[in-house]
Amino acid sequence: MLAIKGISEIALAGILGEAGDLSGFAHGNSLLRHAGLHLAEASSGKWKGQIVLSKRGRSRLRRFLYLATMSLVMNNPDFKELHSNNVNVKKMKKMKSIMKLINKFARILVGMARKNESYRSDKVQPLISIAA
Repeated sequence: MLAIKGISEIALAGILGEAGDLSGFAHGNSLLRHAGLHLAEASSGKWKGQIVLSKRGRSRLRRFLYLATMSLVMNNPDFKELHSNNVNVKKMKKMKSIMKLINKFARILVGMARKNESYRSDKVQPLISIAA
């Protein structure tokens, strides 16, 4: 996992320290749920609230995932390209793009741990359809 360009030993140690063995998670979404980064609706009775992050989980894991993703956006060309594509082409707000990249990073980490594979940058980029 340290082969990922832009992730530091401290950030990875923080993520592994808070989450434990990543191969025990079924999917990256379960890691996000453990961190409290899954979506929840704040509603009561007939009143419907906004859909927000639940924040019911490990706050330090949330912080380490955020900081690691910010480091990846600054130093990793794959994540930098994904972030600029989200902001410039898809007209997404910067924080929403960062949250999507945290989701992608969590899925990458859990996938690497479960399949016992190393990081491959060609799997990070989404598949581009040639239909257009």
